[in-house]
Amino acid sequence: MSAKKDHLQDHTAVRPWRAIRRRPSRKIRVGSVEVGGDAPITVQSMTNTLTADAQATINQVRELEEAGADIVRVSCPDEDSTRAFGAIVRAAKVPLVADIHFHYKRGVEAAKAGAACLRINPGNIGSPDRVREVIAAARDNGCSMRIGVNAGSLERDLLEKYGEPCPDAMVESALRHARILQDHDFHEFKISVKASDVFMTVAAYQLLADAIDCPLHLGITEAGALRTGTVKSSIGMGAMLWAGIGDTIRVSLAADPVEEIKVGFDLLKSLGLRHRGVNIIACPSCARQGFNVIATVEALEARLAHIATPMSLSIIGCVVNGPGEALMTDLGFTGGGKGSGMVYVAGRPDHKMDNDGMVDHIVGLVEARAAEITAAEALQAAE
Repeated sequence: MSAKKDHLQDHTAVRPWRAIRRRPSRKIRVGSVEVGGDAPITVQSMTNTLTADAQATINQVRELEEAGADIVRVSCPDEDSTRAFGAIVRAAKVPLVADIHFHYKRGVEAAKAGAACLRINPGNIGSPDRVREVIAAARDNGCSMRIGVNAGSLERDLLEKYGEPCPDAMVESALRHARILQDHDFHEFKISVKASDVFMTVAAYQLLADAIDCPLHLGITEAGALRTGTVKSSIGMGAMLWAGIGDTIRVSLAADPVEEIKVGFDLLKSLGLRHRGVNIIACPSCARQGFNVIATVEALEARLAHIATPMSLSIIGCVVNGPGEALMTDLGFTGGGKGSGMVYVAGRPDHKMDNDGMVDHIVGLVEARAAEITAAEALQAAE
């Protein structure tokens, strides 16, 4: 990776006001993926196929992998699901989390079938003997756990104590479940405390972050459809991530799960916490635009979706802001009128390009730059 690219992609060294100091947490493993500590914040989603239909679930896992998912969760509500889960694990390239709720046997079966993590609340699965059996299965099979607390399914005694779902009740529930694992000397766990209400969720995570050192899984549960859910999740998770809270995230959308991965990476990208793919900086367009900015950006987003290499690209309609934005991006195009514009490379004007061939030309430049970066990284790794 060139020094020039380092300058363009990482501004925190010279602009400390852009740096986010992450909350210190201990590190656990979800299969081959590290979560917490100094590990990158991971992005995950959940399949919505019938798990018992192994091939349909495998196909969706592959779609999520192609979108960049680090971890994928799969619901295992019955024996047919855990029976199919082994085949799904064997086909997956990323670690799979088995979502378990009430039946302890499903947790044991999923751990033996190769789950990298169990999403489970120990206090919900019955007697101490059953809890011990699930913990033993997790330990014997190298399986971590996620304690998942939701405001909509709090324990009855906590609802009676607090009168309604609230941050204090959620955190008390989480710590109660964590204590069960700790009492069994099991520490490979992370916690989530989710609600559909942004204020409740953020407050709960703030309390939890101060109360325990385990990694935290962030999410605004049942956030809504693609647009509204993205906005709500960005406000809630963005506030927490900005404050340094969060080690892995799931954007819960009533939409194609692939969209959850896209939004998750865009959220991390916007805060400079993780870079994947092309970050397109584009103006909203106005009467000054020298080309159709909106149509161009839509075309570029579609045609550059396969690029995983971190890169920045500015697409600006006129010279008012175009040259300035291009100074801080790897590649850029600024409309100049008369059917052409200026192409910028590494922040400097490089050559002119006709608007008609602009999209093809930019795609070619991005692909070439991605190949160059990949080759440089491979060479560096080999040295």
